Amino acid sequence: MAKGFNPMQQVKALQEKMARMQEELAAKTVEASAGGGMVTVVINGRQEVLSIKVDPQVVDPEDIEMLQDLIVAAVNDGLRKSQEMAAGEMSKIAGGISIPGLKLPGLF
Repeated sequence: MAKGFNPMQQVKALQEKMARMQEELAAKTVEASAGGGMVTVVINGRQEVLSIKVDPQVVDPEDIEMLQDLIVAAVNDGLRKSQEMAAGEMSKIAGGISIPGLKLPGLF
């Protein structure tokens, strides 16, 4: 074993960095919208929906399906953006190295 090389210590340091990253991602948000801004969602880096705003103009009792579709589209776009943000943060920790199969609970 090379002098000064301690794989267990490196694993522990990586785990600590990942725990810090998860805390930081909880505080970071992305915003997505659908229908030209008629439905807007805010999602954090842990893929938790924090808020949904619906413009009153899009609420039509005769066409609830359109509103539902807009909400689904906005949430899906927000989740995609949140996942991209989390992946970008993870690549910083991993030094740009892709770690196959690595999935963090609540992140992906």
